[in-house]
Amino acid sequence: MAQPTAQNSTIRNVLLAGILLMLAGDFLFALNDAMGKWLVASFSVGQVVLIRSIGAFFVLGPMIARQGTAKLFRMERPELQVLRVVMTTLDTALFYAAVVYLPLADVMSFYMAGPIYVAALSHLLLGEKVGWRRWMAILVGFCGVLIMLKPSSAAFSLSSTFALAGSISFAFAIILNRRLRGTSDTSLVTWQTIGTLLVGAVLTIGNWQTPSSLDFGAMLLLGIVSCGAHLMITRALKLAPASTLAPLHYSLLLWAVIFGLAFFGDMPGPRILIGSGIIVLAGLFIFHRQKVVDTVPPEHVPKGVN
Repeated sequence: MAQPTAQNSTIRNVLLAGILLMLAGDFLFALNDAMGKWLVASFSVGQVVLIRSIGAFFVLGPMIARQGTAKLFRMERPELQVLRVVMTTLDTALFYAAVVYLPLADVMSFYMAGPIYVAALSHLLLGEKVGWRRWMAILVGFCGVLIMLKPSSAAFSLSSTFALAGSISFAFAIILNRRLRGTSDTSLVTWQTIGTLLVGAVLTIGNWQTPSSLDFGAMLLLGIVSCGAHLMITRALKLAPASTLAPLHYSLLLWAVIFGLAFFGDMPGPRILIGSGIIVLAGLFIFHRQKVVDTVPPEHVPKGVN
């Protein structure tokens, strides 16, 4: 009797670790979004993505050295690895392309649809159990997003297509993270960083503008922050079901309010407070409905993944 109890306790601890890592990663992503919005106002998307990717190797370099470069080329399911690199690269490039022309709130409203895509894809592709109550909670949470981040009249432009395509790419990347949880975090994030670096280099051709030392340092720091966020979220997705973690991305909205107030002087109005309250309640309900033994059976708890 003691053994099943201990095993269940281990599974709960693993799930909790995944949730905390996802929340921490989302905090860093919110910081990354605010910094990126500021930088693409002065520099091309390609240049920001290129230097950002170089900055990520300040974090990845020691990790690659510790793991060994040979392991980078010993990957499970190479075809899925390539597809994941494509999805994460599209996600990054399309996000920055969208915020050049659209308000950050508009872009975020498209990305907040990600949990809906993930929940459906998790059920179809991963076999994760998503009950009707959690489906309703996710939909209610998205209604809160729409209240909080009402799209402007520019939402139906070509730029909105970038945001929509980016959010779909983001959802597919989350699903592929779960499918490839046997691959080390270092390998996953290294290859996606190489993908964004190459795309950034191509987009920079003919669009290079020499940055000041401060701007160059900010773009390198952007890479460090985003790399840390990717590592945390990649690890989180190995520890807990995608359909459970995806709604936690709504915490980005809280940080968006805080950073908007701190950096841009944006004061949240009643619509922001009402929407955020709905989102928090929906997220808490989703967490309450989570059944660990149904979605993370003991044999699927990752062991020795570095």
